[in-house]
Amino acid sequence: MFKNYIIICFLGMLAIIFGAFSAHALKDSLTTEGLLSFETGVRYQMYHVIVLLFVNMYVGFSTKQKNTISWLFFSGIFFFSGSIYAIQLTKLTAASIWFITPIGGLFFILGWVFMLTGFLKKMRKN
Repeated sequence: MFKNYIIICFLGMLAIIFGAFSAHALKDSLTTEGLLSFETGVRYQMYHVIVLLFVNMYVGFSTKQKNTISWLFFSGIFFFSGSIYAIQLTKLTAASIWFITPIGGLFFILGWVFMLTGFLKKMRKN
């Protein structure tokens, strides 16, 4: 589980770097729509980094639950935010990798479902 914290810190650091990069270096090279898209990737990444810290510090989840939720959110960040970054920073078009972003969204949703399930199981025990 300690490995999760290292990945979380790395992803948080990247969110800050990408946020600064979009605010300064990309503002002149991307369209307004492209910049908003990139910032959406950064925002979703940071939201889930914060949730990952909570999940991994919460003593009510088992190690297995923490790892499952973490890997779902890690995958969501990789596919959702990563595909947005790839589209905006390369010559890839959204049409060429259109299916990757929703896969990331599905991983995010599954992570939230697993977290909800963990809380409901905990609530039933009490």
